[in-house]
Amino acid sequence: MAEIAWNKLGAYLKETQILGSIQNTLYWDQNTGMPKKGASWRSEQLTYIAKVLHQRNSSEEFANLIKSASIELLDSERHYKNPQIIQEKKRNIELLEKEFNRQRNLDPKLVESLAKAKSIGYESWQEAKKKSDFEIFLPFFEELIKLRIEEAKQISEIYSPWETLAQPFEPDLTLKWLNNMFQPLRETIPSLLSAINKSNKNSWDLSPESQQNLCSKLLDEFGRNKDLVVVAKSPHPFSITLGPNDYRITTRIVEGEPFSSFLATAHEWGHSIYEQGLPSQSHQWFAWPLGQATSMGVHESQSLFWENRIVKSKSFSKRFFKKFVAEGCALKNHLELWKSINHLQAGLNRVEADELTYGLHILIRTELEIDLIEGDLEAKDIPYEWNKRYEELLGIRPSNDSEGCLQDVHWSEGAFGYFPSYLLGHLISAQISSQMERDIGLIDNLIENGEYEKIIFWLKNNIHKHGRSVNSMELVRNITGEELSSEYFINHLKTKINDFC
Repeated sequence: MAEIAWNKLGAYLKETQILGSIQNTLYWDQNTGMPKKGASWRSEQLTYIAKVLHQRNSSEEFANLIKSASIELLDSERHYKNPQIIQEKKRNIELLEKEFNRQRNLDPKLVESLAKAKSIGYESWQEAKKKSDFEIFLPFFEELIKLRIEEAKQISEIYSPWETLAQPFEPDLTLKWLNNMFQPLRETIPSLLSAINKSNKNSWDLSPESQQNLCSKLLDEFGRNKDLVVVAKSPHPFSITLGPNDYRITTRIVEGEPFSSFLATAHEWGHSIYEQGLPSQSHQWFAWPLGQATSMGVHESQSLFWENRIVKSKSFSKRFFKKFVAEGCALKNHLELWKSINHLQAGLNRVEADELTYGLHILIRTELEIDLIEGDLEAKDIPYEWNKRYEELLGIRPSNDSEGCLQDVHWSEGAFGYFPSYLLGHLISAQISSQMERDIGLIDNLIENGEYEKIIFWLKNNIHKHGRSVNSMELVRNITGEELSSEYFINHLKTKINDFC
């Protein structure tokens, strides 16, 4: 049966995906190897590609291709013997129409201005963080806020401005639903924090070379294919896919934090192995919406699973202890390693935070950006409000902007609405981990036996392979038979505290 319109739409999407991968490659280079003086030209490049991508994603040609493919699908539906194919194609059309309507409402000039503001914002943030001076970043931050609020107004009349900006990261998210998810955490975590022993953190470090060696050994332990995955350094760790069979991970070495790079590598591996398991990587849905990640909440659940449920487990410390010793670690045994890597204590840095306090870091950021986008909080007051809320929730106060409001890259790229994905990822990870153990056995036992392939196989078949065929909440229901709840994560934290103390 001929699928002329469908194939034409597929060819158009593939060209768009190629342009998007070029954009991602430039972003990767900007973060890992580009000389500082290349920033101005890189801004021009990224702005140009953003303009071309928006033109393609909002053009009449694209609209007609979607419409023709939809009509062709309806006309040929009776010829398909497998109803799943029809369901998948309809889902692709539904997602394409939704994104097209979002893009069509945007002023092309606004798209160009945003692309330029993001590139310049990132460069100014780097300088401001290095000098610990928020004032350097402030004018660019104000511009990003203004442009993104305008973008939200142009896109949606259904959702509030902040909800609109959050939709690409977590489709169907509303503030009411988010508050219901996060309120139990806001009520519970501070009391759990007050219950832990205020023990001093071990003061030791590993050389940058040793940390790099351990990261490499970690990826080998997990089964990394070096022909698929490349690792580099960047100011802020991230994972990115540049195309089928091209996955990139970055990490960073932090002086005085011997586990920082190691945990970041585990975290980004979780993102990367998820991307490797998506339907797009079999080329079935390459360039189609169905081949993309379900949501960033699900994405973060995968990275947090590898970082927290795997690397921070007792079994992993036992299994990996000798490798740490070989690289100069002076701890006496694997239990000391486990306690050190799981040290529970309020700190200023989100990326270095333990499982217990991490949620409070996210709550602060989420509430601040909602107040910026929808409330009366002014950008110039962010340092004061940031420090104030850290003192209220975590009992600590940053001494400068670099360890405070300038520590994260997200706002410099205009990524408002992203931060909740991290905490939703914790909730999803805890709930699916419970189901995994019911299905294939205790995670600690699997780690002790080095059965990472078994873990990855379960994740791929229950999570990765579904892509955007369902939304995140439906995916959680399908896997666990329950609605997403904060209960599993809270219980996990309580267990960790009991074990630790």
